[in-house]
Amino acid sequence: MVRRKRENLPPENSNRSYPSKRRRHSTGSESLVSSSRKWVFSSEDCSDCTDTIVVVSYNILGVENASNHLDLYSNIPRRFLEWGRRKRLILEEIDSYNANILCFQEVDHFDDLDDLFKNNGFKSVYKGRTGEANDGCAIFWKDKLFSLLHQEDIEFQKFGLRNNVAQLCVLEVNHDNPESDTSKLTTEEQSTRKKRFLIGNTHVLFNPNRGDIKLGQIRLLIDQAYKLSQEWGNIPVILAGDLNSVPQSAIYEFLSSSKLDIRLHDRRNMSGQLEIRPNDRVFRSKIGDDASISMSVSRQLLHKWSAEELILATGAKGVTRLKHQLKLRSAYSGVPMKSLSLETTWNFFNGRLRQW
Repeated sequence: MVRRKRENLPPENSNRSYPSKRRRHSTGSESLVSSSRKWVFSSEDCSDCTDTIVVVSYNILGVENASNHLDLYSNIPRRFLEWGRRKRLILEEIDSYNANILCFQEVDHFDDLDDLFKNNGFKSVYKGRTGEANDGCAIFWKDKLFSLLHQEDIEFQKFGLRNNVAQLCVLEVNHDNPESDTSKLTTEEQSTRKKRFLIGNTHVLFNPNRGDIKLGQIRLLIDQAYKLSQEWGNIPVILAGDLNSVPQSAIYEFLSSSKLDIRLHDRRNMSGQLEIRPNDRVFRSKIGDDASISMSVSRQLLHKWSAEELILATGAKGVTRLKHQLKLRSAYSGVPMKSLSLETTWNFFNGRLRQW
């Protein structure tokens, strides 16, 4: 996560520090101390932004997912994974960011989160994954700042792209909010200066081998986001989520550059996950021995796609080049690449936000 400079949207509680300082809190007889995060600042110049929206995207780790994959958390005491403890820490952590919009992934206790954040002035929508999974995605927004005009979901299963889902919401800035400069306008002026934007949220398939499905999910999300943007008057777009990809990957390239030649990439490593070395250990997935790509494999074999895989990735037979029209810009574009090598959660926005 990267902080972006805020300009003319004052915090509701100006006495809150940002980023959060070291805090001490208690859960029963247990006293806990949460350390300050080491923030990496973007070098992007936001001085020309008249309004700024603070968006937080967070994979909060589903309780069931953590319980079913304890091997991934072997060095973490079990009590730290208990939901009763974590939900309070999630609230405290998120609250310190003073965010306007929250995009969560791996949400399997939505009712709990909805109750917690409702007390802080948030409204929300939730979409659960299809199939047997119990988690999903949720978008929260400050009720006094925004109104929900439209909401729709994408079930990727309907397109043969597994059980992941995505959310799309059209929000409008409330004119009567004293923190918005539009509150000073006449009714006629407000009608011609409505500030609307689209916020998208998703959790892309994890499996490093299935770059065809990952790319297909991203393609569908972008296509529908662009379509909605046009239907609502060419409004700005913000996309957030856990893309299970790294910044050097083909997935990231497609989002940030608007185009991708699939033939130049191996579908088993579209996300770059297999090249990550967390804690100096080579990443290994639990989905089979073929998750690790041998560098001795010939380049011709490495980049071979079947006709079915190409259709899943591109949505059409015989297509090998993808292009989208959103002209997205990564919220991390001004951050040194070395600081992002292990990141898998990304925010992308349409540059037209700067016109606000």
